Amino acid sequence: MRAYVLIEVESGKVEGVFQSLKNIKEVERVDALLGPFDLIVFLEAEPYNIGSIVLNNIQSIDGVKKTTTCNVIKIRE
Repeated sequence: MRAYVLIEVESGKVEGVFQSLKNIKEVERVDALLGPFDLIVFLEAEPYNIGSIVLNNIQSIDGVKKTTTCNVIKIRE
């Protein structure tokens, strides 16, 4: 399963969080944003692992204030 995780980061800690996210093996891409969120992460993992990756690996990073996870779904044509 694939998912996007939007991350709000404490002021002054974006660079450190960015670097920490790149070390998580399921993370395919990390981008910085302007707007209500500071970073967006694209990850790929087994469906039952997405929640634990967010809770144990992403939310535990120093500086992460809030996450919003959006699972990718298929739309039939």
